[in-house]
Amino acid sequence: MVARKLSEIAAQLGLILQGDDAEVIGVNTLEGAGPDEVSFLANPKYEHFIYQTEASIVLVNNDFTPAEPVKATLVKVANAYASLAILLNMAEQANVKKAGIDATAFIAGSATVGEGCYVGNFAYIGEDVKIGKNSRIYPHAYIGDHVTIGDNCTVYPHATIYNGCVIGNNCILHAGSVIGSDGFGFAPEGDNYKKIPQLGNVVLEDDVEIGANTTIDRAVMDSTIIRRGVKLDNLVQIAHNVEVGENTVMAAQVGIAGSVKIGSHCMFGGQAGLSGHIHVADHVVFGAQCGVISDVKEPATLLGAPAINA
Repeated sequence: MVARKLSEIAAQLGLILQGDDAEVIGVNTLEGAGPDEVSFLANPKYEHFIYQTEASIVLVNNDFTPAEPVKATLVKVANAYASLAILLNMAEQANVKKAGIDATAFIAGSATVGEGCYVGNFAYIGEDVKIGKNSRIYPHAYIGDHVTIGDNCTVYPHATIYNGCVIGNNCILHAGSVIGSDGFGFAPEGDNYKKIPQLGNVVLEDDVEIGANTTIDRAVMDSTIIRRGVKLDNLVQIAHNVEVGENTVMAAQVGIAGSVKIGSHCMFGGQAGLSGHIHVADHVVFGAQCGVISDVKEPATLLGAPAINA
């Protein structure tokens, strides 16, 4: 993080400054922060650390009242965790961005790569691919034929985007993620199974983030759709023809079976699982290891397997 005066940060973010101005060079936890670093308190369970911290500045919620003297300068905000995210984004943007196209990258002659893009060593970009401005394709990423990627996207090493998939603007695909692999479609034929060709694609709308080693299967026909603002953790499995609504979030190892339709603003704890062909309303919360076998028709918090309303 580039050294900044707290007054400068406060002015940019519209924060309320209490105490002396100071210069900070990094961000850290309450227990790990040094005297030139900024920290935060969002969870009351960690309040005791604020009385011991060496941090020079601590972001706290507006309703926080210290029970003991605090050495640090307190910056009161509506949401300390969200303000920390803004601060970390500022720090990240100060980093030097990779740019240019490495000589070892393969880019098909019919592909289009927008201005300001970075394409790293041994990345592969197939025929008729279209990549928008200021996107970053890291080493060993694979982008199949006829893929479209929007502006300001990041595709990390060893991520794979199969042919025909569509990635919106401001999307992040972490290492090892797979977009557009075949859905699990096999028709029983005597004692064997006959593969059903998967001819659709995957569409990620804007502002979607896909965790490491997460897989999203292409549709049999039409599209598997991940709506705007969805955040998927590592090792999540989304099956063919699923639709995930806007701003839904899923923790690690969630599994969604085929043709499930999920509403907006839902939250999935780790290892939650949904069986195929069900519909989920908006604003549903699924506890960890929750098992759902039927439609969820209204907002609820579900626990257990089979799931029941908490």
